[in-house]
Amino acid sequence: MDKLIRKIEQLKSERQAVILAHNYEPPEIQDIADIVGDSLGLSIDAAKLDNPVIVFCGVSFMAESAAILAPDKQVLLPRLNCGCGLADMANAAALRKIRGKHPDAVVVTYVNSSAAVKAESDICCTSGNAVNVVRSIPKDKDIIFVPDRNLGAYVQTQTGRKMILWDGACPIHDVISADDITTARAAYPDALAIVHPECKPEVVAMADSVCSTGGMFDFVAGTNHKEFIVVTEEGMLYPLRQAHPDRTFYPVKKGGMICPDMKMISLDDVCTSLEKMEYIITVNPETATKARLALERMLTVPRN
Repeated sequence: MDKLIRKIEQLKSERQAVILAHNYEPPEIQDIADIVGDSLGLSIDAAKLDNPVIVFCGVSFMAESAAILAPDKQVLLPRLNCGCGLADMANAAALRKIRGKHPDAVVVTYVNSSAAVKAESDICCTSGNAVNVVRSIPKDKDIIFVPDRNLGAYVQTQTGRKMILWDGACPIHDVISADDITTARAAYPDALAIVHPECKPEVVAMADSVCSTGGMFDFVAGTNHKEFIVVTEEGMLYPLRQAHPDRTFYPVKKGGMICPDMKMISLDDVCTSLEKMEYIITVNPETATKARLALERMLTVPRN
């Protein structure tokens, strides 16, 4: 493995590349990345980087967003089949149909969506700034929230805004039940539950704190508490433990919170990607122009 890592470092230097990795990626991918973060942080970084090549270790919609925000860069996705079950639940044609029924509504689209869906939207959001994005919209405007009904439901509780919610959900977060939280609390009675807002409303209601993955770091850093139940994809346990070795982090349930798409990319894939300069992610120029407006509006809104 050391030889492979050295080769990646050499190729990265030769290509003047930077490696971005989401918090859910495998530990060995996070370890070789230059920047590890949540979707909002990585979106901001992609737009600001000077490197001509970005290797994005995440899923396809993230690489698309990076390509849209950094059109002068070559964005590489080491595996083309890294999709997203939530993103697949929305499509541009269906969104246009709903917009036709509510022509004056503002469409807020979670970044976990395709470039084509973003292009049909007014503004994007992440789980880290969704509440503030909705708060920024005039109160006399109707809102269509795409594609995560659970995140949308959470935003409604925080803003008091009624929204038209797309009927989509993350296949990983949506399976967590209130019973799972009860069981975890019984097993770890001294732990605080930090819950991702993609979870069902009844799960979110049981949280000690509701956080995006980036927000989980902030919450842990801001408390003296020592134990935490992490209610999101299991990959999040690794960066939290790295950042806070003096704290203890438990998965909400063992073995049931793994996103297969986030675990596809291997060190071999990263090496091959840099070696062959594949797979280059491109977005249709017309789609990219429209989607960029929605993403850039998102980036002006601070994290919740």
